[in-house]
Amino acid sequence: MQINKSELEAVAVKSVQYPEPGVPEIAFAGRSNVGKSSLLNLLTRRKNLARVSGSPGKTRTINFYRINDEFRIVDLPGYGYARVSKSESEKWGAMMEGYLENREGLLKVIQLVDIRHKPSAQDVQMYDYLRYFNLDGIVVATKSDKVSSNQRSKNISEIRKTLGMSKSDKIIAVSALKKSGHEALLDEINKLLESYERTEEFDV
Repeated sequence: MQINKSELEAVAVKSVQYPEPGVPEIAFAGRSNVGKSSLLNLLTRRKNLARVSGSPGKTRTINFYRINDEFRIVDLPGYGYARVSKSESEKWGAMMEGYLENREGLLKVIQLVDIRHKPSAQDVQMYDYLRYFNLDGIVVATKSDKVSSNQRSKNISEIRKTLGMSKSDKIIAVSALKKSGHEALLDEINKLLESYERTEEFDV
């Protein structure tokens, strides 16, 4: 799969601001400063489609990107930034739950974790949250260039164990800096879209 066209379609904090349903959506979630914007720019081959911020926790919106005029990538706000107030955190939780629970056409949420560190309690909580909504199953381990090949394997095993992932769940190591691993992620996205298309044909 290759992404040839991508554009920001909507920026939302509540459901009335979402774009109209009708195309499948694949969302991305992760802690603040995990490298989500860099990954989205790598996938879309755009330098500044998703803004890379020097201020973790700054993005408090749900951003919808139209991809190849066929589906959407949805950038969910980063979680786990200590300087966010309790009221802001509660708003974030309500916004996320509203999207995850009710969004028509949402196929999967791809969770990002930093390969250098054991997943935090909030990472575990997010994966449990996704599992509850049946949206789990794919994790991207970012910044894979920062560890050796041997350490990478060990850390991936630790991530799988800490998150309580099943054998069928996938972890994909990606480096935005080295531009590696994203092809495997695009393949998984393509499988999700093909499965969705088959389901739609069957329903018709």
